[in-house]
Amino acid sequence: MSKLNGNERWKTKMLMSEHVDQFEEKQEDTVRKMITVEERTMVRDLILLPYIDTMVSRSLKEIELSGSILKRAFVIAGQAIQRRIMQDTYQLQKELKQRNIKVLPDEQEEFLVYHKIFCRGYQERFGLTRDVMRTEISLRLTKYTAELGAALKDYQKL
Repeated sequence: MSKLNGNERWKTKMLMSEHVDQFEEKQEDTVRKMITVEERTMVRDLILLPYIDTMVSRSLKEIELSGSILKRAFVIAGQAIQRRIMQDTYQLQKELKQRNIKVLPDEQEEFLVYHKIFCRGYQERFGLTRDVMRTEISLRLTKYTAELGAALKDYQKL
C-alpha cells in the first residue's frame, strides 16, 4: 500500500487506467508470492514426518527385541504405518516443489526448532516449539493408527 492510498487529493488527479491496472497486478503478485496458511501447514507436516518415522523405527526395534506373542503382527502394523509416512513425505515434497517452496533445517534452540523456508523468492524463518511438535506428532500417529485400524476392519468384512 503506497502513501497515496487514502489521500483524497490524489483521487482527483488523472491516472491512466493501464497504470492503475499495473499497480493492482503488482500488489496481487506480491500477495501471491507470500506463503499461504495451507502451504505453512504442508511445511509443518514435512518437518514433522521424519521425526514420526524415527519414532516408529525405534518402536519397531523395541518390538523386534521383545518376546511378545504378537510381535509379528505389531511389526507388520508398524511397517504399514512407516509406508504411509513415506508416501505422505513424498507427496508433500512433490507438492511443495511444484509450488516452488524449499525447506531447509536452520538451528535448534532449547525449546525451538527452526527451519528456513524459501518461497517464490522470499525467505522466511519457521519455528516450532517442542511442545507443539509433540502434540502434532501424537495427533498424526493417532491418525495413522486409526487409518490402519479402519483398513483392518474393512478387510475383516470381506
